[in-house]
Amino acid sequence: MSLSERLFERAARRIPGGVNSPVRAWGAVGGHPAFLQRAQGCRVWDVDGREYLDFLGSWGPMILGHAHPAVLGAVQDAMANGTSFGAPTAAEVDLAETLCAAVPSMEMVRLVSSGTEATMTAVRLARGFTGRPRILKFAGCYHGHVDALLVRAGSGAATFGVPDSAGIPEACASQTLVVPHNDLEAVRAAFAAEGDSIAAVIVEPVAGNMGLIPPAPGFLEGLRAITAAAGALLIFDEVITGFRLCYGGYQDLAGIRPDLTCLGKIIGGGLPLAAFGGRRDVMERLAPLGPVYQAGTLSGNPLAVAAGRAVLGELGKPGVYARLEELGARLEAGMRAALADFPHPTTLHRIGSLFTLFFGLSAVPDAVTAGDCDRERFGRWFRGMLEEGIYLAPSQFECGFVSLAHGEAEIDAVVAAGRRVLGRIR
Repeated sequence: MSLSERLFERAARRIPGGVNSPVRAWGAVGGHPAFLQRAQGCRVWDVDGREYLDFLGSWGPMILGHAHPAVLGAVQDAMANGTSFGAPTAAEVDLAETLCAAVPSMEMVRLVSSGTEATMTAVRLARGFTGRPRILKFAGCYHGHVDALLVRAGSGAATFGVPDSAGIPEACASQTLVVPHNDLEAVRAAFAAEGDSIAAVIVEPVAGNMGLIPPAPGFLEGLRAITAAAGALLIFDEVITGFRLCYGGYQDLAGIRPDLTCLGKIIGGGLPLAAFGGRRDVMERLAPLGPVYQAGTLSGNPLAVAAGRAVLGELGKPGVYARLEELGARLEAGMRAALADFPHPTTLHRIGSLFTLFFGLSAVPDAVTAGDCDRERFGRWFRGMLEEGIYLAPSQFECGFVSLAHGEAEIDAVVAAGRRVLGRIR
């Protein structure tokens, strides 16, 4: 028995399911999780000494690669002064100014500790600002484990086939309207029927929790027009896409300004940090200025802020996103060539440094379609790639991530491994 297996047995006795986040259990792909011990650049090592090329990147934050010297140095410098104060720091102000300068729609921002906390408070703020109770979301979009938003969600909920969570009162769930992703007509119909009660529409501008699914042409522009006309807010959940596809978030690429934006993952450099922000008149409804309450003892933690500032400093350098696009395009071209002889339907989606390979489907426009994918074959793909030394997300419904620590050699290695595994799972 491997050390990872022994650790999983111990963990299962004290931690529900043996893990502190459901998809880490590998239940959707079979087997027990590898317990990781260390990481460097684009590689990770488990407790049994096995080395993997990492295309998970801690589920997205490690856009620079693991243990980047600028990030480690910033955290070490901050740590020498103490780990938490529960009081304002100059570094918080610097990060807030950086975020507002980078993201076009952000006039004010508040730091929190997780993406779930960011979306939860953005929804509360939208309700408090508009005086309306209902939220509209899209099937398959995951916005954290918020009661009001864990309805027909993606990510782990989709991985384990759980459309709704137990423990959420019907009265809470009933305030969330759910419509198909990429379907503007359904949005218009919802607003025609319930528009006076809808506080906000929340959407991943590029869906990353039902697998990677891009917005249909005109979809985001339509949401902006519909919400503006109805007096509802538009919330972009850029926890995955923020600083991943463009320095100013996907909204900068799309030329759309939401009323509120949620950020996470990359802005914390691998430490627990997230943020939400947007229009000044909306954000000024937050306590202590306004009646919408939100608080967090560890919000703006100095170590997380230091890591985030270091990452954003690196991402602001010239050529960074062109390089990520170059690496992503190389991976896509290689994988499409490898898939040319694969005798089963497959769909590869890729935007910048994000990618998902769907098995059993020739097109994937939305969550309903994604749910019909061949999960058994994905499990064989995942296990085969792991045997080849490639570490991917243990779920068909998550993204792969390319980092700046990857190079052409690593991209070619994952393509070559993919070709071999595809040959074995034909």
